[in-house]
Amino acid sequence: MSARRRYLAVAAAAAMVFAARPAGAETVVKVGVILTYSGQNAQVGEWTDKGVSLYVKEHEKDLPPGVKIEIIRRDDTGSKPEVAKRLATELITRDHVKLLTGVIWTPNAAAIAPVVTQAKLPFIVMVSAGSTVPALSPYIVRVSFTEWQLIYPLGQWAAKQGWKTGYTMVSDFSPGWDAEIAFQKGFADGGGKLIGAVRVPFAESDLEPFVQRIKDAKPDVTYIFTPSGRQATQVMRTWRDLGMKDNKIHVVAGHQLVPDEELPNIGDVALGVVSSGNYSPVTKRPANEKFLAAWQHEYGSAATAVPDFLSVQGWDGMDAIFDVIKKTGGKFDGDEAMNILKHWSNPDSPRGPTSIDPATRDVVQNVYMRRVEKVDGRLANVEFETFKQVKGTVTGMMAGKK
Repeated sequence: MSARRRYLAVAAAAAMVFAARPAGAETVVKVGVILTYSGQNAQVGEWTDKGVSLYVKEHEKDLPPGVKIEIIRRDDTGSKPEVAKRLATELITRDHVKLLTGVIWTPNAAAIAPVVTQAKLPFIVMVSAGSTVPALSPYIVRVSFTEWQLIYPLGQWAAKQGWKTGYTMVSDFSPGWDAEIAFQKGFADGGGKLIGAVRVPFAESDLEPFVQRIKDAKPDVTYIFTPSGRQATQVMRTWRDLGMKDNKIHVVAGHQLVPDEELPNIGDVALGVVSSGNYSPVTKRPANEKFLAAWQHEYGSAATAVPDFLSVQGWDGMDAIFDVIKKTGGKFDGDEAMNILKHWSNPDSPRGPTSIDPATRDVVQNVYMRRVEKVDGRLANVEFETFKQVKGTVTGMMAGKK
């Protein structure tokens, strides 16, 4: 073959290669989101997913040139570990996601843990609050909260109000057990005395017999844990129907009992309820006001679409994922991503400064005491006291108080 023919042959081959490669080829980072999108607790998944979607819309322009993110959503339909495990496996092996996130239920998170461990794939927990979750796999970080983190300070606060006797009513699964013990210990450490406790079967719809036990025991204060959403409304309406306020039995809770988007359905029975939480939409932080403006532009006015702690946790989970993508140009393995995630921090989160403790891979954040009040004619959780930078672990849960 002559030199000219060899040159033309090589040129033709090169042209074929470049023709097969799309112009401006992109790096696409696939992220699997597992949430509950149907069934009784679909509202929890919906509000988390709204935070996810809003973050991507607002910040996709900040990704490195040529890098795109693809969100692949899957519905676990509730607290169903076998479904969650299957979905995680499919997302990794069939859809080839680079990260997993979401997950409301602690049993589901526990089922996914061995899957991500084997795959060496990062799993960013946005909701599940069981205290043991990050310890289940070296590839888990959590951006949400733990019950100990929120409820131990609440128990101490309740004792300081002069309430001498307490009672706990919790949903009968692992976050409920954590919350029960955390409140009992915080209340006892503050000088209070527990006189009763009841665990409610997770699927129970008739709450009156359980609330009646509290009414008969006549404690000064009752701590209640229930999953967020419409179950919270059911609990509070039962509380109202049995005249618990008339009996001067105070109720305190974590933020799940009085989620901001559900307060219009709960009604005025929520007035005065004190909860510990990591967020309130009526707080005047610059980062929160910016978040609210984007939220209301996307989803509606403050009267019709109110973000809650779930929304902000979805937002922050995506902030952590974007941090990985921006620092690696979208090309990373599981260990590289985990090294970034373990050191993630966001001083400008809508909930206040938030970070991951690299030693535990659990969240560090402010815990706020909030009281349900009327703000501009609408029910809202108003922050009135802050426990600063509380760690998610049982041993590191207490911090300074402002």
